[in-house]
Amino acid sequence: MPFGNTHNQAKLKYSSEQEYPDLSKHNNHMAKVLTPVIYERLRSKETPSGFTLDDIIQTGVDNPGHPFIMTVGCVAGDEETYEVFKELLDPVIEARHGGYKPTDKHKTDLNSGNLKGGDDLDPDYVLSSRVRTGRSIRGFCLPPHCSRGERRAVEKLSVEALGSLSGDLKGKYYALKNMTEAEQQQLIDDHFLFDKPVSPLLLASGMARDWPDARGIWHNDNKTFLVWVNEEDHLRVISMQKGGNMKEVFARFCTGLTKIETLFKERGHAFMWNEHLGYVLTCPSNLGTGLRAGVHVKLPNMSKHGKFEEVLTKLRLQKRGTGGVDTAAVGGVFDISNADRLGFSEVELVQMVVDGVKLLVEMEKRLEKGQSIDDLMPAQK
Repeated sequence: MPFGNTHNQAKLKYSSEQEYPDLSKHNNHMAKVLTPVIYERLRSKETPSGFTLDDIIQTGVDNPGHPFIMTVGCVAGDEETYEVFKELLDPVIEARHGGYKPTDKHKTDLNSGNLKGGDDLDPDYVLSSRVRTGRSIRGFCLPPHCSRGERRAVEKLSVEALGSLSGDLKGKYYALKNMTEAEQQQLIDDHFLFDKPVSPLLLASGMARDWPDARGIWHNDNKTFLVWVNEEDHLRVISMQKGGNMKEVFARFCTGLTKIETLFKERGHAFMWNEHLGYVLTCPSNLGTGLRAGVHVKLPNMSKHGKFEEVLTKLRLQKRGTGGVDTAAVGGVFDISNADRLGFSEVELVQMVVDGVKLLVEMEKRLEKGQSIDDLMPAQK
């Protein structure tokens, strides 16, 4: 870590009370769970790679709360973080993931054939569809904690594995640090480029150290399947296309992910996974599937309806502006996606989005004609 948290032994000269952070104005999951008693019990512990309690909570200490969403307020530095510091992280996970218990088992289902429908979302309303997830490579520290050498090793391994993809998944890797201006502009135009993080949530956790060293973007020639390397997670895998064919997007997502996992295993590296947390990622909010299936959908009437928020909650969906997590909607176009990550399988989450968006479009069409939507109100999923 690049912060004051690397001298853990020296800090133990001060009492727990002297080191305890001021969380009096904080509104995040970590701040609600951490007490002076828990802090005292955990502050001398560290994971095998040296990640400490202060490293975990720094982002939540520096960022008291977020105006739109309840943030988690903590990150993992390696796979062992979730085990060594479970006294803090288990209650955070339970609060963030709707009561997911320390004894619960997560289910994985990447068989896209199990999705019902999804190829019939109305393209007059659904402008684009995408599914994304993250993957962490076992044996390496996560982005908040990895060294320059580790990060470069993750990049090298990723470029080798992705370079072996063929057919409609064949593509090219663009390293951020030696990209030409033309390549950079093309990736911006395609909405593929990720920039140096400006979000204080990411900066405070150490993810932007050494930027842009060992960061890059790989995408297939069709520009429908892309992988971000060494951003918030080792790998961010995204399948996307214009229009409303979520079935096609999800099928490509499952095929590509499965192939990538096989290619990494052939090189002696599995992805971080266990039966309780599913796929292990940097932020506790992404545990389980790490999956966000989203569509950009036109809902100018529905979004003004008094029951819009209630309908989304019942369908287990969330809305964002189309520019990302911190943005407002423009022209009645919203990014609608699944609210859950953990405790449901990939297929179940995409199914919720497909079914929910279909209903929202039906409601929008009714409201256009000035008709009531009372009979369409869903039950809680």
